[in-house]
Amino acid sequence: MAQKSSNRHSGHPLVDRGVQAGINFKKYADGLVPAIIQDHDTYKVLMLGFMNEDAFKQTEETGKVTFYSRSKKRLWTKGEESGNFLVVRSVALDCDSDTLLIKAHPMGPTCHTGADTCWSERNHKEDFIYYLEDIINLRKQATVEESYVARLFAKGMNKIAQKVGEEAVELVIEAKDNNEELFLNESADLLFHYLILLNAKGYKLQDVIEVLKKRHSK
Repeated sequence: MAQKSSNRHSGHPLVDRGVQAGINFKKYADGLVPAIIQDHDTYKVLMLGFMNEDAFKQTEETGKVTFYSRSKKRLWTKGEESGNFLVVRSVALDCDSDTLLIKAHPMGPTCHTGADTCWSERNHKEDFIYYLEDIINLRKQATVEESYVARLFAKGMNKIAQKVGEEAVELVIEAKDNNEELFLNESADLLFHYLILLNAKGYKLQDVIEVLKKRHSK
């Protein structure tokens, strides 16, 4: 039976030590094991790569899928040039301890050709809002020069809360007019900053949904 682990959607996966300790990197002479990458939400297989111990360790530490490139002869983080990272959500080891199944959120097309997968299949995401939460979690770890989200987190909780309030006021103003485009854009701004506030408080949208479900059941 495969061993599984979960990182609670964080950018730094807490890989189960049983998985880590159980990988048989010595089974093959090159020290590499295949790693199948699957979309966490759609279950589409995105690509296949190979990992050695260092690649697995870096994947664990950064939360971004990192392979050992047989052509480059070095560690290679998927998306290091394009920005289309694969954000780890869970890791499983197969029954022979020599193949990994990594479920991830792709931050853009996976294939270098621009296709969603390396088999040129389309990968539809129905739960984009949860995908966006993972993007926020990743970008807050970037430098303030690189990311608006990082800059906002650097300013602290008061600024984040203030920004949500500002966006709410702007939405109310647009609700009184008949400009559909502006209303929808302000709605998107408010939702985006609300997700940032939830993240800053240590919560996710699912936590709010659970509260609503409990209210609905009463």
